[in-house]
Amino acid sequence: MSTVEPLALDGQKVFIYYNGPTDQLSGVSAGACVLEPGMSPHPIHQHPEEEFLIVGEGTGEIECDGKVTKVGPGAMMYCAGNTWHGITNTGKVPMTFYWSKWLAKSAQG
Repeated sequence: MSTVEPLALDGQKVFIYYNGPTDQLSGVSAGACVLEPGMSPHPIHQHPEEEFLIVGEGTGEIECDGKVTKVGPGAMMYCAGNTWHGITNTGKVPMTFYWSKWLAKSAQG
């Protein structure tokens, strides 16, 4: 995985690999999360960044713009900026997913 120390939160471990600007983006964040069964990293939410979620291990549900999809290893979600979304581990074993979200400099306004 990474040498990054995880943030141990209630029912999850969060690994943040990068969080900051790039040459062409005002902000990008990439990381991973290991969710215990029945857990979500946070309630359904929205933010200005576009986002990808990729499931590495386990099973669960991803909600994006009101549509709930059952997911497992290899599943990927794209969610446009300011769209309500979230993920929940509905399985019996830990679920690992990876995220990457970004905001273009032109999207700042």
